Amino acid sequence: MKIATFNVNSIKVRLPILLSWLEEARPDVVCLQEIKCLAGDFPALELKGLGYHAEVVGQKTYNGVALLSKAPARDVMGSLPGNDGDEQARYVEATVDGIRVASLYLPNGNPVASDKFAYKLAWMTRLKAHAEALLAQELPFVLAGDYNVCPTDADVFDPAMMSADALCQGDSRRRFRALLNLGLVDAFRVFHPEPHRYTFWDYQQGRWYRDEGLRIDHLLLSPQAADRLIAADIDKGPRGKEKASDHTPVWCEIA
Repeated sequence: MKIATFNVNSIKVRLPILLSWLEEARPDVVCLQEIKCLAGDFPALELKGLGYHAEVVGQKTYNGVALLSKAPARDVMGSLPGNDGDEQARYVEATVDGIRVASLYLPNGNPVASDKFAYKLAWMTRLKAHAEALLAQELPFVLAGDYNVCPTDADVFDPAMMSADALCQGDSRRRFRALLNLGLVDAFRVFHPEPHRYTFWDYQQGRWYRDEGLRIDHLLLSPQAADRLIAADIDKGPRGKEKASDHTPVWCEIA
C-alpha cells in the first residue's frame, strides 16, 4: 500500500496538478491538507473518475483535510479527540484495507507570542494522547500530514533565521519528539538520514529555485506499520509545476 500526504494549498487552484500527480504516482491512499473548501464543494466526482473515494472535513476559505483511497474507508472519524469545542477542520481518520490512516493539518502557531501558539501546543498534546490510545489497540496506523514542525535544524535551510519561528520552537520540537518517543517512526528518515531534504518552499524570495525549504510534512508510523515499511521519499515533481502548491507530496510504501 502506497500512502502519501500532500498539502495542496487550495484544492480548487491545485486540482489539475493533483489529478496529474495521482495518475502518475498512483498512491492507494492520499492525505490532503488545506483544501480550503466546504465538503460540498470538494471535487469528489473528478477524483472518483480516477478511482478514489473521498472522506472530507471541510471549512470555507481556511484549513480543511481529506482522505482519498482506492478502497472504501471504514470507521471514519472527523475530528481529533480532546476538545469538542474545536471547530477548525484539521483532522480526518479512517481504516483502509486494515490500516488506520489519519490526514492532519497541525496549526502553524505563528506568531509565537499569541494564542495561536498556545493552540498549536494544545493540539499537539491532544495528538499525543490520541496516538497513545491508538497504540494501546496495537493497530498498524499512519499519522500523515502537514505537522508545521521542523523536527531538527537539519530540516530547515537556515536554522538561525528560523529560530524564533513557531515551526522551530523548542516547545514544538519537544512535542514532536514526544510522538517519536512513544514508538512512532518517521518514515522518510528510515531511508533518508541525509540533512536538508525539504517538503515546503515559500513562494517568496525565490526559495524554490534556491532549494531553501523546510521539512514539515511527515508520515509517522506505528510499530506495526513500520515493521512493514519498504520505501519512503519526497516527490518534488509537483512543486516545480506552474501554479504549484508551496508543499510537495511525501509518500511511504507498506508491504
